Amino acid sequence: MKDAVTDALLADRVQGVLDVPFHQFLGMRLRDTAHPEHGLRIEVADAAVNNADLLHGGILAALLDVAGYLALLPELGSGEGAVTHDASVSLIKAVPRGSILQVTGRVVRRGRNLAFVQSEATVDGVVVAIGQVTKSVMRI
Repeated sequence: MKDAVTDALLADRVQGVLDVPFHQFLGMRLRDTAHPEHGLRIEVADAAVNNADLLHGGILAALLDVAGYLALLPELGSGEGAVTHDASVSLIKAVPRGSILQVTGRVVRRGRNLAFVQSEATVDGVVVAIGQVTKSVMRI
C-alpha cells in the first residue's frame, strides 16, 4: 500500500513540473492552481508554432503527456514516481498561433506498476487532440 502524500509534497511535485525549463519556455500554466490535476493551459505563441504558424504536433503530444502526469500525481505515494512508458496521440484539428489551449488528463486505471491516463486538448471547447499515456510507477 502506498504512503499518503502530504499537500506540501504534492505542491513540491507540481512545482517541479512547472519548473522544467521546456515548460517555462512554452508558458505553461495550471488551469487551477488549487487543483493541478485539472490540467494546464498555454497561449500558442512563437515557441510552440511550426513553419505553418500552427501549434507543433510534438509540443501538443508533450502537453498531453504532462496533463496526464498532473492528473496522476495525487495518486502517487510519497515513495513513488512515474515516467512515460508508452504514449499515443491523435491530432484532430490544427491550432493556430494566439489560441488558448486547455489540456486536461484523467487517470483511467492505476495499478501497482502501471497507470493508464487519457488526456484531451481543447480550444474554445473544441477537441483538437487526444492522447493515451501509460506511466510506469517506480519506487523512488
